[in-house]
Amino acid sequence: MSPALLAALSGLGLGLSLIVAIGAQNAFVLRQGLRLEHVAAVVGVCALSDAVLIAAGVAGAGALVTRAPGVVTVVCFAGAAFLLVYGLMAARRALRPAALLPDASGARTGLAATVTTALALTWLNPHVYLDTVVLLGSLASTHDGQRWWFGGGAALGSVLWFSGLGYGARLLRPVFARPAAWRVLDAVIAVVMVALAVSLAVRGVTGG
Repeated sequence: MSPALLAALSGLGLGLSLIVAIGAQNAFVLRQGLRLEHVAAVVGVCALSDAVLIAAGVAGAGALVTRAPGVVTVVCFAGAAFLLVYGLMAARRALRPAALLPDASGARTGLAATVTTALALTWLNPHVYLDTVVLLGSLASTHDGQRWWFGGGAALGSVLWFSGLGYGARLLRPVFARPAAWRVLDAVIAVVMVALAVSLAVRGVTGG
C-alpha cells in the first residue's frame, strides 16, 4: 500500500471516529433529513465547512488557535448562547405536539434560515475547531509529505457521514409518522444542545 493511500485511509478512519457522535451538527442534519427539508444544502454546508477547517488544520492553523485563548473564549460563549437558544426551541417543540409534524400544516423553514442555522451550528461550536483544526491538523503533521492525503481522507469522511445521515434519515420516516417519535427526538436534541451549551460556557470560564 502506498504511503499516500495509507495516509488517506488513516485520515478517513480518524475523521469518521470523531464525527460519528451525537452533537449539534448531527442532530440538525438528522432532523432536516427526517423533514426532507433542504437536505442537500445542509449536507453541503456541513461537509464543506469541515473540509475548510480540516484544510486550515493541515496548513498549520491549529498552532495559531492554541495561542489565542481570548478568541477561543469568545467563541465558547457565543456558541454556548446559540446552542442554549436552539436547545430551548427543541424543548418547546417537544412540549407542543401540534408543532411536531410540519407536513400536517404545510409549514416549512426557508432555505436561508436553514443554511444560517447549519453555519452557526458549525462555526460557533469550538468542539468542531478542536476536532478538525487542532486534533486532525496535529495528526496530519505526523504524515510529513502525505499530510494533505490525510486531510483529504478526513474530509471525505465528513462527506460520506453527512450524506449518509441526511439522505438515510428518510428511511426512518415511518417511525416518525407518529408525533410521539418527534417528541422524543426533539427532547433528545434539547438535552444534547443544552449539555453542549453548558460545557462550552464552562470551557469559556475556565479558559480551556
